[in-house]
This record gives sequence, structure tokens and C-alpha cells, in this order.
Amino acid sequence: MKHSMDYTIQFAQLLLSIPSPSGFTENAIQLVKKESTLLGFESEITKKGNLIITVPGQTNHVLGLSGHVDTLGAMVKSIKSTGDIKFTTIGGPIWPTLDGEYCTVQTRDGRRYTGTFLSESPSSHVYKTASSLERTPDTMYVRIDEVVKSKTDTEKLGIRPGDFIFFDPKTIVTESGFIKSRFLDDKISVAILMGLLQRIQQEKIVPISTLKIIISTYEEVGHGASFIPHVDELIAVDMGCIGEDLSCTEEMVSICCKDSSGPYDFHVTSKLVALATKHNLSFATDIYPFYGSDVSAALRGGNDLRGGLIGPGVQASHGMERTHILAVYNTMELLLAYITS
Repeated sequence: MKHSMDYTIQFAQLLLSIPSPSGFTENAIQLVKKESTLLGFESEITKKGNLIITVPGQTNHVLGLSGHVDTLGAMVKSIKSTGDIKFTTIGGPIWPTLDGEYCTVQTRDGRRYTGTFLSESPSSHVYKTASSLERTPDTMYVRIDEVVKSKTDTEKLGIRPGDFIFFDPKTIVTESGFIKSRFLDDKISVAILMGLLQRIQQEKIVPISTLKIIISTYEEVGHGASFIPHVDELIAVDMGCIGEDLSCTEEMVSICCKDSSGPYDFHVTSKLVALATKHNLSFATDIYPFYGSDVSAALRGGNDLRGGLIGPGVQASHGMERTHILAVYNTMELLLAYITS
């Protein structure tokens, strides 16, 4: 089991190092596809860019397991007369956490320039509002690390509206087992799915159901798994929420019973709870009022399926996120129990 955890964490670190905001996910998808091929599984990339990995099962019943490789991000909105960049958001980052964070701007022809997110009052020695100014895209900008004095100077670098801006994930794995990084939502879950595939391959496991591992690419903007192959059940493997009025911790696997899209399937959720109890896993059941998943998108897209949602507990979601290797372990063990029961 230690080997499987090592593999999962190492793959997570590699995946986290590849920028993949919604709309710019091809490199991350290619990494997952290459790895799944090395593990011996067939896969295909849909027109939308989602990756579908197939694992033959003992029956024709089809179980989907989804994780999303797309993350939060930003795009160049306009260029100021000073040469600094105004931006528009992709997804819903907590903007105060990005004040002072490093980033990279990528042009359409592949050039990359480093920079920093700053507020319009970036110095306490100059601005009375340095501490009090609300941090939003309207009051922030990107300072690029090039000698620019005008809009024309920045345009000469090839930067234009619509270019992607990547946040530095700042990934760290501590000796105490914590995994700290932006975009654990949902790259840690994609890594868990890859770890599950590695165990299936190494331990020669044949799942009860045929598996469709769906790695989606537009979850953060709401339509990641809205169109998917036929599945009878779909379990979204996404981050578990931690905070006020919630039971989950960073060491647990979360089983979500209801989110903003409504209740998850009674039978799927009950089976998850029963298996977590049977296998003595550390878990919590919770309600997420400000949350939606790939199952939500799939149901809204008209798919006829039973849906569930689980994932490792992640603290400070959409900010500087953190989870623990025990949450990774508990999530993988619950998935393994589900596909073999």
C-alpha cells in the first residue's frame, strides 16, 4: 500500500506542476492519457477534451468515476496605459489570497512571461488604502517581469486580451504528511484515480462493473461532465469541504449527501457509507451548500444515471488548499471497496 501512496503523491506533484485552467487543459490531459496507457488501459479524448479511460469489468453494468483536471485561473482582459495587465477570472478563486502571488502569462504563440498579482494600492509606504482596499479583479492587476512603460511595450511582447494567466501552485508535501498546494481541487483526486488504476493493474483486480474513468476539463466553469458516455452510475471524485457546520477533516474521505444541485442518489450514497464503515475507514457525511460536481453537470446534461460524490478532505478550498495523505488513503480504499463489491 505504501508503494501505491508514493505513486499517487508523486503523480499529483507532477500533475500540479502543469498549468491547466479551464480552457487550457490539453497538456494535463495528455499526461494522464500517457500514464494510463503505460498502465495498460485504453483511453480516448472526446471532442470537448475530456479523457475517457476504460477498465473492463465482470459485467456490462457501467460505473463512471470522474475527476477534473481543469483548475481556476485568469485571462488577460486588457492592457493598461502603463503596460500592466487587467484580467478576468476563470472559475471562482478567492482573490485576496492572490494578492502578491506569482503567475505566468502565456501568449497564443507559446511565449511565457512571469509576473505578480498586485492590488492597485500595492505599497503601504505610498497608499493609505494598502491594507483596506478590497481585492477584486477590478482593483488588481498583473505586473509582468519585463521592462514595459506603455500599452504598446506590452503588446510588442505578443501579449493580448484572451491570453491565459497561470497561478503558481506552490506545491509542498510535508514530512508530517500534509499536501499543500493550489488546485488540489481536483488534481489530488485525479491522482487518486491514477493510483487506483495502478492498483488494478498491479494486483490484477477485475472490477465488478466496467469502469469509465472520466477526466473532465470544464468542471470549474460548470459543464465538465455534461456530455459523457453511457454510465449506469457516476461517482464524482472531488474535494471534500472542511469548515463551519461540516464534519470532514483533512484526514478523512468525505461522502457528500447533498450540494447546491440537490441530494445525491440514496442507494449510491448508502453503499458508500456502508463500505466505509465495513472497512473501518475514516469518513464523514456532509452537506455542501455552495458546491456542484461533475455529477451535477451530467444530470443537468440529461444523462440518466445514479450519482454520488466523494473526495479527500481539503481545507481552504479555492485558496491555499491543504489535505493529508490519510485522506488520499481513505478515498482510494473506499473506491477500491466500491468497484469490487
